[in-house]
Amino acid sequence: MTRNSDLVTAVEDSLKAPSVHNTQPWRWRFRGNDTELHADRGRQLTGTDPEGRDLMLSCGAALHHLRVALAARGLGCTVDLQPDPGDGDHLATITPTSGPVDPIAAELYRQVDRRQTERRRMSHRPVPPELLAELAEQARHAGAVLVPIADTATREQLAAAFREAAARQRFAPGYAAELQLWTRRPAGTHDGIGAGNIVAPAANESPLRAFPGHGQLDQPRPAAGSGAPEAADTGDAAELMVIVTEGDDTADRLRAGEALSAVLLHATRHRLATTPLSQATEVAQARSAIGRALQTAAQPQILVRVGWPATTAGDLPATPRRDLWSVLLPS
Repeated sequence: MTRNSDLVTAVEDSLKAPSVHNTQPWRWRFRGNDTELHADRGRQLTGTDPEGRDLMLSCGAALHHLRVALAARGLGCTVDLQPDPGDGDHLATITPTSGPVDPIAAELYRQVDRRQTERRRMSHRPVPPELLAELAEQARHAGAVLVPIADTATREQLAAAFREAAARQRFAPGYAAELQLWTRRPAGTHDGIGAGNIVAPAANESPLRAFPGHGQLDQPRPAAGSGAPEAADTGDAAELMVIVTEGDDTADRLRAGEALSAVLLHATRHRLATTPLSQATEVAQARSAIGRALQTAAQPQILVRVGWPATTAGDLPATPRRDLWSVLLPS
């Protein structure tokens, strides 16, 4: 059992979780000493995410952020996934406990405010294999598997899957309108992706999603005297990794979202830059192509791009967040 103030502030911390286009598609309800996580279907991107996979991944990331925030306050928790068979949008009921505390989660708390999505090129400095192994362990601890993409042939197959997804989504009803809606939010709103966080990708910079062409974020240039060849300005040494689960039901997608949160926070802890990449897994044909490329029967849920920030990259603008009262359901 916990003081209500601990639970309230932990839920506030959960609101900083990543979500597709920063839609923040979750609702919370306080019930005595518990809190409930609900999907907010009004924020589902039906053109981009018709299956609701991105929505569930986003809610799973919020759930993991809540676990991290509780652990940092010296609290454990029990999580009952999908506790109400009659309400598919009631995703979890979380009950704080006096212990045991998850030390792996507690160590990630300081990164909640630091984590950001990096859409620019990254450094040409490789990520050490031991750090990639640590990220894989974080995903495993959260109930999923993180598969690194080490060889050029598989990376090319994944790039082809992203191109196929982009081509199919270009003509999907509602997709273009959703990109416009969530990247051109009215002044004073607390969601969406601002132009200051968007950079227009070059043609060879797949797998980054192409947003409408009004981004204000400049690509970093090679540092003066770095010796980097001009051609190197079009690429980086970022790693690609795929989060997969054994199944593909709601619980699997929530666990994948928790794994995504754990990977992003741990990467941030080591000052790595990260980009969640969901476009290819939003399209069934592209998602199947990823599975074939990985030669696995597991279900690809989302990809993650990980690398060192470019030396000359400036700070990213903060992304807006809704406040607690905007996401609460009546008790």
